[in-house]
Amino acid sequence: MLSLARAMVAHGREVDLVVCRLKGAYVNSVPSGVRLVVLQAESLLRARLSALLANRGWPGPVLRAVVLPGKSAPEVEYTASLKDYLRERKPDVLLSAMTYTNLAAIWARNAVDPALPVAVSERIALSRHCENASSRRKWRWRYLPALVRQNYPSADAIIAVSSQVAEDLVAITGMPPGAVQTIYNPVVDDRLRLQAAEALSHPWFADDEPPVLIGVGRLAEQKDFPTLVRAFARVRARRPVRLVILGEGRQRDRLQELAVQLGVQEDLDMPGFVDNPFQYMSRAAVLVQSSTYEGLPGVLIQALACACPVVSTNCPGGAAEILDNGRYGALVPVGDEQALASAIGETLDDPPDRGLLLERAEQFAVDTATQSYLKVLDALVARRHRTAGTY
Repeated sequence: MLSLARAMVAHGREVDLVVCRLKGAYVNSVPSGVRLVVLQAESLLRARLSALLANRGWPGPVLRAVVLPGKSAPEVEYTASLKDYLRERKPDVLLSAMTYTNLAAIWARNAVDPALPVAVSERIALSRHCENASSRRKWRWRYLPALVRQNYPSADAIIAVSSQVAEDLVAITGMPPGAVQTIYNPVVDDRLRLQAAEALSHPWFADDEPPVLIGVGRLAEQKDFPTLVRAFARVRARRPVRLVILGEGRQRDRLQELAVQLGVQEDLDMPGFVDNPFQYMSRAAVLVQSSTYEGLPGVLIQALACACPVVSTNCPGGAAEILDNGRYGALVPVGDEQALASAIGETLDDPPDRGLLLERAEQFAVDTATQSYLKVLDALVARRHRTAGTY
């Protein structure tokens, strides 16, 4: 979203970046020229009541996915503040991303100005995400598809970040295939290339050191880094190799304990979140993605743009699309540490042509995605003006 906002400003658009909370790793990365708007939360009770009243149709889905769970989606608590923003700012078009945020955007728009065009962007293989909601903390996700089915059709445009995400969304909502369009995320630009060329002081990346594998992402269950660590241990048993995992999350202790159990702790480094992962990617021997599901895994695209060979699980989401079913990097079954280790070894022995990887990465250029988004949003604005007779 930051890349998209930056590019839209460069194309002469006025852009507000509306966020629930001003926190996180990218809080200081809001592009120049983008107006930052921070919403305010209302009480959880009022937010749940507002969601119940705003939802159209049978109340069962909103009760189960929003009102009744002990832990509700935090995005819902900002719907009232989003309404205030829409009344005050009167934007020409609203673009939202991620499921609960999309629902809040639709509800706020319906309450304030039903004629305001809203485009929602789905970023994950929703059915798989909801299937994995087995814990009490996430049980509300199991009822989310029905809520999406009720509300997404009232959006003026529905965008998915990969064809697999689009197909998944169509399957769980029953919407016609043409109702969801695919626009790849804006990933590759000159800023990425410049960051990839920056010097890296990490000692493992010196010329005379063993090859380094790299994993990038939140240390969360979805990313399945335990499978990566186990695969790494298999590779390391046969050859000198090291592993760096960039990211932070709840599974840090589990991963460190697993490394000790496998005896690979001396060759595993987890420096946490880093501002510039591209300088690591441009020097790594292989980037490995071990996820159980994704939407459009940006790290694969970023690695290709850094001319870094990749190996990925063939998880639901966009991995197979990015790698063209294995042409630009090996694909292995989800959770199969042996297959992952074999693919890593084969890639180390016979890396792909780096020029081919760079060529593929250009399919995900920032300007290409921006033009696609602007085409959708501009068309929605023009349609509203025609309907209102203001053109």
